[in-house]
Formats: sequence, structure tokens, C-alpha cells
Amino acid sequence: MANINDIAKLAGVSVSTVSRVLNNHKYVSDEKREAVLKVMEEKKYTPNKNAIDLIRGKTKTIGVILPYNNNPAFDQLLNGILNKALENDFLITMLPSKYDQEKELEYLEKLKSKLFDGIIITSRANDWETIIPYSAFGPIVSCEYVQHHEIGCSYTERYSSFLDTFQLLKNKGHHAVAFTTARIDSNSTKKIIQAYREVFGEIPPGYHISNCQCLEDGCDAGKQFLRLSERPTAIYANGDEVASGVYLNVKAKKWGIPKDLAIIGQENQSVGIGLGLTTVDHQLTKIGEQACSLIIKKSNKKVEIPYRIIERDSV
Repeated sequence: MANINDIAKLAGVSVSTVSRVLNNHKYVSDEKREAVLKVMEEKKYTPNKNAIDLIRGKTKTIGVILPYNNNPAFDQLLNGILNKALENDFLITMLPSKYDQEKELEYLEKLKSKLFDGIIITSRANDWETIIPYSAFGPIVSCEYVQHHEIGCSYTERYSSFLDTFQLLKNKGHHAVAFTTARIDSNSTKKIIQAYREVFGEIPPGYHISNCQCLEDGCDAGKQFLRLSERPTAIYANGDEVASGVYLNVKAKKWGIPKDLAIIGQENQSVGIGLGLTTVDHQLTKIGEQACSLIIKKSNKKVEIPYRIIERDSV
């Protein structure tokens, strides 16, 4: 099989000229370009992508670290990333982590090895002090706010959104408010607990259920909440799928929504729209788009995406 040296020799040009042709460099005469392309076609030469990437100094590929690929919220983030990558002719490589710290570091080592132009972290298990040194080898962008200047981020102000949501419920007369979260030790969970305490005070026993990711988890959480001796009058779920699970439990008891129980979800997902659930939309697709733009621009800017509360019939 012919290599780049063979192509150069047969075309009567230098190896650097062949490299320029492979990279579509404008400073190559039409005569030499045609000679190189003709030999490549005759020899059925296929350029080695890795070699071209080394010549270019970039791969046009972005790695995306995400814990799960079957979660609606991460699907929304990924949709935004893919949209922006397609617009700019970049490839996306999925890097599922399941919140495994060692796996995350393996992926960051690939940035160090120049296999990616940059990495987007949708959610993480490692602390930033462990991650930041890798930013010396390429841009790293987070989908949560990061104060460190080395890391760019596209984010929404979650604490404010939690405060506004709890205050909305309080203004509508709800004081017994329960809520669900995904990971008990996540930054988002810490913020929602802080916001709850600011609006309502201490969390009553049984009013916070974690490890909720899907409709089935919402069903289980709903059963637990509704079995409480002092059951809540409103539930704020960490996703419209989780909220829909709570909704099914309430309907099974033939209770009214919001008369007997108010429900708020998150992320304006299709299931919530269909059920008429009030939702807090953190505009995850836009966050994904901006995160991808920051990687492409090699920027460490902090880009805040506004959230919005969409009121429907469930509150």
C-alpha cells in the first residue's frame, strides 16, 4: 500500500506539498494539486486521519463526559452539543462515566494525548483541583458554574431557580413541600437543600428523597410521600419524568391536581408538557450549545443561560 512518500515521488513533488493537498491548503498550484490527486486515485490512497490530525494540530473532535445516556436531562444537553458540533463540522465522542472517578481521568488523559480538541464535562465525580491540570492540554468546559478561570462554563443559576420555585409554592399557600433529587452528594442537591431551608426552614422527616432519575423512581417517591402521616401538599421533582411518576400515584388515588397535591417538575420535557405539569426549564439544550461553542472557540468564558418557570395546571 502506498504511503505519503510514495505519492510524493510518483507525483514529482515534495512530501510537504502532498501534506498541503491533504489539508486543502490554498498555497498549492493547480498543476501540482492535480498531479497529487491523480496519483492518489491511481494508487487508491486513503490518508491516515491520525497523521493528518497531527499535521493540522487539531482533530475536529470533542469528547463529552456524561454519566448516563438514558437520562432526559443529559439527552437535552447532548442535543444542544450535537447541534452546535454539526453546524461547525465537528465530531462528538461520547465518554460515559457512571460517575467513576478513574474513568473520568482516563478520558482526560486522552485530551493530554491530543485525541480530542477539547472536553465538555456535563457532570463529574472528581473535584476541580484534580481536573484543572488537564486544561493545559486543551480547553475543558463545564455545564455547571466553575469559579476557576482555567475552566470555561455554560450554566444556569440553579440556586436562584430553586429559591424562586420554593417561593412560588409558598406564595400559593404551600408550607408542607417535599422534593426529590438525583445524587445525594451532588452540588445541585446541596443548593436545593440550602434554598429549601432559606424559604421553609428545616426539612421535615421524609420530605427529601434522593436517587431519583426516571418515571419509576418518581412512582416510588410518590408512594413514600403519600404514605407520610403528615403528607406534603406540594412536591418539587428533579425532572418532569420523575414528576410524572408522582402524578400517576396521585391520579391512582383519584385525588385532584393541584387541589390535593401540587406538582412541579424540571426541564420542560415532553411528558410534562403532555400532563400539563408546571416546570422549571433550565434550558439545557442552550447550555449544551454554548458549551460546544466555547470548546470550538477555545474560550474559558463563563456563559450564564437564564432559567424560566413555566406555570401550567399542576400548581
